[in-house]
Amino acid sequence: MHPRQGLTPGDVDFDSTWNSISTAFLQIFSKSASGLSFEEIFRNCYKLVLKKKADMLYDRLTLLEQTWLRDNVRAKMLSLINPSITVGTLDQTGGADSNERRIAGERFARILKDAFTHHQLSMGMITDVMMYMDRYIAQDQRRPSIFTTGMALFRSEVLKTRISEDAPVDILSLLETVLLDMIRMERKGEVIDRALVRQCCYMLEGLYESFTEDESTKLYLTSFEPKFIEASRQFYKAEGQALLGEADASTYCTHARRRLAEEEERCKQTISQVSDHKIKAVVEKELISAHIREVINMEGTGVKNMLDHDKIQDLANVYDLIARVDTRRGALRDALQKRVVELGTEINKAASVISEAAPAPKSAQKPTDGKAAPERTLSQQTQAAITWVEQILELRNKYDRIWTEAFHKDVVMEKALEISFQDFINANDRSPEHLSLFLDEHLKRGGKDKTEAEIDVLLDNGILLLQYLANKDVFETYYNKHMAKRLLMKKSVSREMERQMLSKMKMKIGNQFTQKLEGLIRDTELSDSLSAQYKDHVDKLGDPDPKRVELDCRVLTTTIWPFETILKADGGDKNRRPEIKYPATVEQVRQRFQKFYLDKHTGRKLEWVSNLGDADLRATFTNNGKTRRYELNVSTHGMVILTLFNDLPPGASLSCEQIEAETNIPKPELIRNLQSLSLVPKWRVLKKEPMSRDIQSTDRFYFNEGFSSQFLKIKVNVVSGGGNRVENSEERRATQKRTDDERGHVIEAAIVRIMKSRKNLSHGQLMTETLAQLSSRFQPDVNMIKKKIEALIDREYLERGPDPAKPSYVYLA
Repeated sequence: MHPRQGLTPGDVDFDSTWNSISTAFLQIFSKSASGLSFEEIFRNCYKLVLKKKADMLYDRLTLLEQTWLRDNVRAKMLSLINPSITVGTLDQTGGADSNERRIAGERFARILKDAFTHHQLSMGMITDVMMYMDRYIAQDQRRPSIFTTGMALFRSEVLKTRISEDAPVDILSLLETVLLDMIRMERKGEVIDRALVRQCCYMLEGLYESFTEDESTKLYLTSFEPKFIEASRQFYKAEGQALLGEADASTYCTHARRRLAEEEERCKQTISQVSDHKIKAVVEKELISAHIREVINMEGTGVKNMLDHDKIQDLANVYDLIARVDTRRGALRDALQKRVVELGTEINKAASVISEAAPAPKSAQKPTDGKAAPERTLSQQTQAAITWVEQILELRNKYDRIWTEAFHKDVVMEKALEISFQDFINANDRSPEHLSLFLDEHLKRGGKDKTEAEIDVLLDNGILLLQYLANKDVFETYYNKHMAKRLLMKKSVSREMERQMLSKMKMKIGNQFTQKLEGLIRDTELSDSLSAQYKDHVDKLGDPDPKRVELDCRVLTTTIWPFETILKADGGDKNRRPEIKYPATVEQVRQRFQKFYLDKHTGRKLEWVSNLGDADLRATFTNNGKTRRYELNVSTHGMVILTLFNDLPPGASLSCEQIEAETNIPKPELIRNLQSLSLVPKWRVLKKEPMSRDIQSTDRFYFNEGFSSQFLKIKVNVVSGGGNRVENSEERRATQKRTDDERGHVIEAAIVRIMKSRKNLSHGQLMTETLAQLSSRFQPDVNMIKKKIEALIDREYLERGPDPAKPSYVYLA
């Protein structure tokens, strides 16, 4: 065979070779490539590239692809367009038209997807046989790869083609409309072909706006996603408004959470995860941000109802929703605080009703009930104080569970709870006293029947409430008094428990609150040591009298113990207490102890506080020839009163006036002791004439020989004197005055400390630093701080700065 004219051996006829190549490529496009020799196609392409025909080959291939897509794929797609999918939206059609639109749309999308899939496969096969040319083009870096060009041609020749000359809609827009219709149908509960939607989105993710194929130019991101987001926004905006009028709060929140989960699943399985955060932002804005406050405040089903009925899961749903859109949890925080304060205010009101209760009229009081109406009222108020704390702890436990299980221990919600409890607890001006009484109740022996572990939990909870108190110094005053009484009257569960309680306080609020309290325990232990020494001293004296009085004396340091408060509470005055006339046997041992103590501690003085002590007596009652013996535990004053009857003949009596003269016991304490001994049936060891509640100076008292009891050991409690109780109005005023006086000293000390350190401060700076230092202890009064600054200036601790226009202070060493 001779070479064609014009060709030399080794030359390649481009047209002839291209005809062979293009015929093969058309067979690939038309799905009839099974008989092709890809090796031959590769070799022909290789020859053309070797002969510097790569650019011509590239151009011819581009034209071939363009022609094929235009004449075959584009034409087919345009012929499949049903008018039902070119106008309006799915919601604007109904019935048969809606069904027709759905069928036509899915058919259109499926055929377009299949066309792209085949085109992608075809371009892959063509790229393989034109590998050498692609490498040449890539090295030259002048033109995109064959595959890239093929994908770009599908975009321009198919997707970007208008469906008609007078219509602005192209095939891509039509596809997007179909996809949005399908997504909308699925949102409304219909079953769709998810795989079809996913494959169409995959197609859009594989096509770009330009040959550079930059990630941000994917058709999915530039064309479909914005329409998807906007359509979703409109859908959820309408749904949110409809739900608000139809659903209750629980249903609304459950639905919103389900929508979020659905969109997350849709992005994973149907469209693209690229859209996950964007579509969630739409749901969050339209379903949550736009309506969450209204949902939370829904009458009858909102957060108030959820809180009241412990609907943990519903509350968790609300929290999860609002946490997505509001870092401050505003609407939920407000609703929580409002409800907690409302419930706390109800607890305050219930306690206030009892606190303000007046004594019953005398005509309604029984003369034998053993307690005066005011005393009964005080007892009720004391119990109300304890109940107040118990109810708050119950409320706190309830909301602690909600915070843990529904709010996932969120610090913002924790702070909201703290503020709420602080608000209503401090709205009750008696809260420091109530809390101290509650702790006293559980630190006393013979209190409520609870295990040590249960008591420990209660005390921990009490300390929790202590942190809420604004005026912790007032609490310290009451706790100091109550603890002192527990220790003095031997009512404390144990000193170890007292120490544990102080340790808990120290950990939570600092050791400045516990120093005085720790001093009580130390002083008690020193007193115990002294008592042991005295007992050894008495034993060494060798007193042979088996009937001698045994004395257990507690010597306490005046500056440590709150005697003024304790004695006032018991009706006495430490500055005006007469010497009690003790029985001779008691006076003898009292003098003996006093000598023992003063011999050891020269220069000291003992002041005897009789109303805080107690005594064990053996009492014999004889009636109708029968003798009964009991061991009575009475107050020291009760012992002094009863011993007067030892020297009386049977049937003799003493008047109240005589008893007062014989004992020198202050009248209020005398009356309380006589009431306890003569009016309470359980331990009525004295008889009174007349048998009335009130005790007059002329009333007479007899030893009750007919007394009997099923118990051999009997404790006679003094009316209103046996333990800690709520203060009356007079006592409360006195406590407030002492507190104000103490605060004055604390404020002055704080000012001096600050000025000593800073030397020179403006008025504003000094006020700010003083308030900051004192706020952990109590709520400082600004006017009191100003007065104390003036007082320190008068006493030459401070002086004013030189510029009156800018008030400042200078520390004087």
